[in-house]
Amino acid sequence: MDDFLIGIGKRIKTIRKRQGFTIQHLAQNAGVSNGLVSRIENGRTIPSLPVLLELIGALDIDVSTFFEGVEKKAGAKYIHLKKEAHQYVEKEIDASGFTYHHIFGKSLHAVGFEAVLLRLSPNSFRKKIQTDAWEFKYILEGSCSYQIDDEIVAMQAGDALYFDGRLPHVPENKSDSDCLMLVMYFYSDKG
Repeated sequence: MDDFLIGIGKRIKTIRKRQGFTIQHLAQNAGVSNGLVSRIENGRTIPSLPVLLELIGALDIDVSTFFEGVEKKAGAKYIHLKKEAHQYVEKEIDASGFTYHHIFGKSLHAVGFEAVLLRLSPNSFRKKIQTDAWEFKYILEGSCSYQIDDEIVAMQAGDALYFDGRLPHVPENKSDSDCLMLVMYFYSDKG
């Protein structure tokens, strides 16, 4: 459900830009603050149903048209985000020299968190393993293939991957240079 809700914010931003509206214009027409619109568009907050309906109305489109572009992949084993899908984050305050790109957002009732850097040497080897965590991988340098259960995901610098670590998995580096990745483990209180 979280991915669906984050998709709503991205959809609002896409339609707003296509309509040529500024955040301020949309906020005024919907009767909300500029900051709230920015937080919704960038996936930092989820709008209530009344606010969502006001925003859709302020976009000058009907509700069915709005939801045509919001999809949820049911039964997917992982979320793979290509570098090209990263979204520029518009902050509600003025700043010079600060560029934010949203890589990934996922809501969990986490009871534990761990972050590590993993450097994977060329032709490294390990059997598939399973962990009791949700895992997030972000490729900083190089490339690799990630085997998750019976699927293979090709990844390169800038790509992100999120999956249930209880599925057998292993990264493979078949290239001739190291692959450096940020690895985050989210230990959930729900199985």
